[in-house]
Amino acid sequence: MDKVIIKNLLARGIIGINDWEREKKQDILINITLFGDLRKTHQTDDIADCINYRTVAKKAQAHAESAGRFTVEALAGDIADLCLAEPNVQKVQVRVEKPGAVRFAESVGVEIERERQA
Repeated sequence: MDKVIIKNLLARGIIGINDWEREKKQDILINITLFGDLRKTHQTDDIADCINYRTVAKKAQAHAESAGRFTVEALAGDIADLCLAEPNVQKVQVRVEKPGAVRFAESVGVEIERERQA
């Protein structure tokens, strides 16, 4: 299966369970790998046959900035659902991280994998 990769997409939003996390926007780092069959695109060179990474990135960023989720797990699941709703996406891996959330760690986060249901 072919892959389209969105690496280190930065969003600023409310995420977390602590009171201070609910008041001030934080950096949210998003990595998405979209899986699909891109052979047709090779033949047609038509955007309609592609996985449109610009559309996916904009939707993921907008959602992360507006959702106000308590957990990175929930946000990752939301983003996976958005990705699977896109044409030509058969499977997705989503990693959501909160940089600097834990002292002495660059970031913490979660990575999930979901497939389109038949």
